[in-house]
Amino acid sequence: MRRGPSPFGIAAVTGGLAFLYAPIVLLVVYSFNSSQLVTVWGGLSLRWYRALAQDSQMLDAVGVTLRVGLISASLATSLGLLAAIALVRAGRFRGRTLFSGMVYAPLVMPEVILGLSSLLLFVSLKVPRGFWTVTVSHATVTLCYATVVIQARLAGFDRSLDEAAQDLGLTPARAFLAVTLPNIAPAVAAAWMLAFTLSLDDLVIASFTSGPGATTLPMRLYSQVRLGVNPEINAVSTLLIGVVAAGVVAAYLVQQRRRGPDGARVA
Repeated sequence: MRRGPSPFGIAAVTGGLAFLYAPIVLLVVYSFNSSQLVTVWGGLSLRWYRALAQDSQMLDAVGVTLRVGLISASLATSLGLLAAIALVRAGRFRGRTLFSGMVYAPLVMPEVILGLSSLLLFVSLKVPRGFWTVTVSHATVTLCYATVVIQARLAGFDRSLDEAAQDLGLTPARAFLAVTLPNIAPAVAAAWMLAFTLSLDDLVIASFTSGPGATTLPMRLYSQVRLGVNPEINAVSTLLIGVVAAGVVAAYLVQQRRRGPDGARVA
């Protein structure tokens, strides 16, 4: 006879979910607070959303963050796909150990070291710090995460499908594009989303590599919090939560549409 969940298990799950999501719920609720004080409820209001719409510095930071995230995630995913192919399908080649070590190194290195090393590189090359230095640094750091995600899926892919396509006359490159890539597309999309999220979240590396006109949203929020918590921060954070939630829901709906009525995957 199958037993239901124990009271301790229910309490543990409830406590864990509350610990994770209660701060987010409070942030969203207080973004509609009319009071200047973030801990005092003064009634429902869109005051801080109107203030955000007039804050050009905050909006510029949001724009820079989104552009950096989109470009760096695309670069990291493209390079991570190539690195995963080399590690999974290239066999034992000279320098493989060094190559894999260089790809995975950012996974275990502190962000302070990565940011400082990137700064020293740009200074030695006399590259002015700005939008592109932040973008390249983020792509370099998130490359390893994209590689891990894609490599795991590529390693479990049935290569006989790719070989069958080549037997039918396709070149290895066209067989990969026509057969392998569509099958590992969910992993590629997941790698891109992970790289994009890590770029949005980064503060340390951007602080080392940014310059005039390249202030990201985490840098802007951190500088404002040091001077005092402004309810406007709740408003911009709520909008970002909404964007991320919409992306997750959209990805779920697309995934469901690719499945048949019985849950089977539709080609």
